[in-house]
Amino acid sequence: MKKKTLTASLLLALPLAACSAQTGNEEAEEADNLLSADWQEITDAAKGQEVNMYMWGGNDNINRYLDDWVAQRMKEMHDIELSRVPVSDAQDFINQLLDEKSAGKTAGSIDVIWINGENFKTAKDNGLLFGDFAGQLPNFNEYINQEAPEISHDFGEPVEGLEAPWGKAQFVFVHDGQKVDAPPKSMEQLAEWVQENPGQFTYPALPDFTGSAFIRHVLYETTGGHEQYELPAAEIEDLESRLEPMWEYLNGIEPYLWREGETYPESLAKLDQLYASGEVSMTMSYDPALAASEVLKGRFPESTRTFLLDGGTLSNTHFLSIPFNSSDKAGAMVAINEMMSPEAQTAKLSPENWGDLSALDLEKLSPEQQQAMNGVELGEATLSLEELENNRLPELSSDYIEIIEKGWMENVAKE
Repeated sequence: MKKKTLTASLLLALPLAACSAQTGNEEAEEADNLLSADWQEITDAAKGQEVNMYMWGGNDNINRYLDDWVAQRMKEMHDIELSRVPVSDAQDFINQLLDEKSAGKTAGSIDVIWINGENFKTAKDNGLLFGDFAGQLPNFNEYINQEAPEISHDFGEPVEGLEAPWGKAQFVFVHDGQKVDAPPKSMEQLAEWVQENPGQFTYPALPDFTGSAFIRHVLYETTGGHEQYELPAAEIEDLESRLEPMWEYLNGIEPYLWREGETYPESLAKLDQLYASGEVSMTMSYDPALAASEVLKGRFPESTRTFLLDGGTLSNTHFLSIPFNSSDKAGAMVAINEMMSPEAQTAKLSPENWGDLSALDLEKLSPEQQQAMNGVELGEATLSLEELENNRLPELSSDYIEIIEKGWMENVAKE
C-alpha cells in the first residue's frame, strides 16, 4: 500500500513539475523579450499593470512625493497603479527575495525596489535582480552620464544595467545658527567643539546608515584620506591597525556626547527629534535639503543651517531596480523611466516635496529643463548645488561597511 501511495505521489508530482518548468520558461522568455523589445511595446504591455514599490518608509516627505506626485502621474499618463510598500530597512525585502529565490517562486509581489550599497551587492551576487534593463529606458539614455563613476558603480560595485539611478545624496551637518556661531569644518575642530559644549552633540548608533557615514568621515580624516581604501578590504593586510585612530577619536569624544555617551540615538529619526526639541545643537543627514524641508514643516528652528567639512563629505547615488521575479516587469520599467524624467526629478528636488538631488546630467537637459531645475527654491538651510558638487568624497566599497559596523560595537559601544 505504501509503495502504491509513493507511486501515486510521484505521478502527481510529474505534471506539477512540468507545469512549474513551463511557467519558469515562460517567465524567462518574457524577461528576454522585455530586454530586447522597443519602448512602445514595453509601454503597451505596461498598461493596466499594478506595480508594487518596496522602499524605506521613514520619511513623510518622501512618502508624500511617491503617493501624491509619482503615483498620480503614473495613473494619469500610463494607466499604471503604483503602490508604495514601506519597509523599515532595505534588508527586509532582500531577505524576502532570498527566500523566494530559494523556494523557486517565479511570480513575486515586489516589482520595484529602492536600493544601493551593500544591499545591491547582496542582490547582485545572489541573482535577485531582473537583468540589464537600464539601457532600455529612454530617460536613462537621454539624460544620464553613464560613464560617471557614481553612475557606473554603486559603492564600488559595477552596476551593469541592473539598476537605474534615481537621485544623489550628499552628507551634510545640520546646526542651529543661534547656538553654533562658527560650525566646525574638520573632525579635529568638531572634537574641540564637542568638548567645549558637552551634551550638545551625538550621532546615531550603528548600524544606522547615517551614523555609519559619520564614522566614515572620521576614518578618512584620522587615517590619512580615502585614497588608501580604494583597494578591497581583504587586500589591506594592516586594516585593523589602520582603523585604530578612528576608534581613538570616537572614544575620545564619547564622554562629552549627549548623555555622556552612555547611550546613542537608535536612529537618525531619533537624533532629529533631539535636535528639534533643542536637546542637541546639531544633527546630520544624507539629504542636503532635509533641513530646509523640516524648517518648512515647523519642526526645525528657522535658524537651522547646513555645513560641510573643508575636506568634503560623502556622496553617493541611490538607485531603483527590478527583482528577478517581478510579476509586472513592463510596468516596473515604465515607472522607473518616469521617475527619471526631468519633470519628476525637478519636482523631487524641491524641499516641499523631498529635496533629493537629481540623478540627471544637467548638461544633457534642454535650456528650459535646466531653467526649471535651477529655479527650484532650495531654502536658506540648503547649500548651493555648486558648493555641494565641488565638495564630494567617494564612498567606501561595501565590504568595508560591515567591518566598521562590527568594529564600532567592539571598540566603542562596548567600551
